[in-house]
Amino acid sequence: MSRILITSALPYINGIKHLGNLVGSQLPSDAYARFMRARGHEVMFICATDEHGTPAELAAAKAGVPVAEFCADMWQVQSDIADGFRLSFDYFGRSSSERNRVLTQHLAGKLADNGLIEEVSEKQVYSNADGRYLPDRYIEGTCPNCGFENARGDQCENCTKQLDPTDLIDPRSAISGSTDLEVRETKHLYLRQSAMRDKLDAWIDKQEGWPILTTSIAKKWLHDGDGLRDRGITRDLDWGVPVQYEGAPWSGMEGKVFYVWFDAPIEYIAATAEWADANGLDDAAWESWWRTDKGADDVHYVQFMGKDNVPFHTLSFPATMMGSGEDWKLVDFIKSYNWLTYEGGKFSTSQGRGIFMNQALEVMPSDYWRWWLLSNAPESSDSDFTWESFQGGVNKDLADVLGNFVSRVTKFCRSKFGEVVPEGGAYGEAEAAVTAEIAKRLKAYETHMEAIEIRKATAELRAIWVAGNEYLQAAAPWSVYKTDPDAAAAVVRFALNLIRLYAVLSAPFIPDATEKMLAAMNVTDTSWPDDLDAALSALAAGHAFEVPEVSFAKITDDRRVELEEQFAGQG
Repeated sequence: MSRILITSALPYINGIKHLGNLVGSQLPSDAYARFMRARGHEVMFICATDEHGTPAELAAAKAGVPVAEFCADMWQVQSDIADGFRLSFDYFGRSSSERNRVLTQHLAGKLADNGLIEEVSEKQVYSNADGRYLPDRYIEGTCPNCGFENARGDQCENCTKQLDPTDLIDPRSAISGSTDLEVRETKHLYLRQSAMRDKLDAWIDKQEGWPILTTSIAKKWLHDGDGLRDRGITRDLDWGVPVQYEGAPWSGMEGKVFYVWFDAPIEYIAATAEWADANGLDDAAWESWWRTDKGADDVHYVQFMGKDNVPFHTLSFPATMMGSGEDWKLVDFIKSYNWLTYEGGKFSTSQGRGIFMNQALEVMPSDYWRWWLLSNAPESSDSDFTWESFQGGVNKDLADVLGNFVSRVTKFCRSKFGEVVPEGGAYGEAEAAVTAEIAKRLKAYETHMEAIEIRKATAELRAIWVAGNEYLQAAAPWSVYKTDPDAAAAVVRFALNLIRLYAVLSAPFIPDATEKMLAAMNVTDTSWPDDLDAALSALAAGHAFEVPEVSFAKITDDRRVELEEQFAGQG
């Protein structure tokens, strides 16, 4: 048994996220966590809301409520949505927590002690129309590198080049659109990332098996142009972690807060401490996951995120951990994802284009979304959501393959043998052949899940379902029963055991459906089939079961058209 720490990139607090955010971090991390738990590993699965920064302030102002109240309300909304998608976090925290305040200030102090914090007088953009300094992300303009017209002041989303606001051509306020901007001098703290460049480069080089997407982005930020640059870790804002050093205001930094991207990754650690607090445990409980000098040296740490989060997780956060001089656990594997598009274009909140997480749960069961998104996860390239593809995935995979198998087997058994596993007959060559096929597929499925190749894993799982359907069709117990009821009983007994097996194997992807299948099979033993022959004999003759309700209702063409129109957006 291994100890596996899993963190999902923190969803931002300013609104409900779309399906791309779901499949870019939370959903695959949940499938991986469920799989690893099923294999008997000790798992700590952590996420939280990312609550600081200007977007939270602006969203709260738009809602007409104090920012702290807005964040508390939105945390509950996001927590409820996570429950709706059956995300199995061990703890879902908040970056505005007291734990994160204390830890963020502590780490900043340690970095300062080690000469990695520099006070810099810099010129920062002030918007006269808005009456405030503008954080990097709230200044937009044309990228000097690629010409993209909507580049942000911290990074161009088109070419991913790291920017400063003063680099932008024709800058404007993202809040008001005003170009009445001026540059004023203000003092901020900078993390001297450049001093950590060689150490970070060597550390990344030692990571074996990282996805090409992850390493290519990290290396680009390390070496393009002037290479890794020092970054400001404070902002002129009211909402955030106050800039303090050992509990006292940092001289000259009064009224400032730490930059949201400095404190947000630290919340992974803080949320684990919140988990310990919530469960009445002492600090040793969370430190055993995060401090290598206190037990975390045997932890395997995996992070999940969209590709836009890679630079901060491969460079800035590790620089903070390494630079502190303390024995913090560094990430072992970073799984990053490309984009999910919607019907060939971008999701748009303002235009009502695309489907967002709360809307998705209102129109279809969570299993439908989990299956399609994970079987189409944007791992090696972008994926495009279309309602036609979604309908096909649900109808063909879930309804026609898995659901149809469960329905045919249980209903036939009830009609001929009653709602018990039938006696009589023995397994023969056909059963041996399908067992061998499933064993091969199961090995591949496990290998892909361990490597976090989610799409490949779903393909193998579907092939395991198909193997049972092909076996049932060839064995044809409905025909055999007429002349040899015992032989038909053996086929049905084997097929009923396949249902239990399918439920166990499918749980990381479609947990609601598998719970119903297990309940119908009257099964409490959900152990992983390390011994496949034993697993396919787990339900002995005489074991009672029930015929489950329809597992997967098909999506009709008319319903698909309705949904296409409903979420098409304006124009």
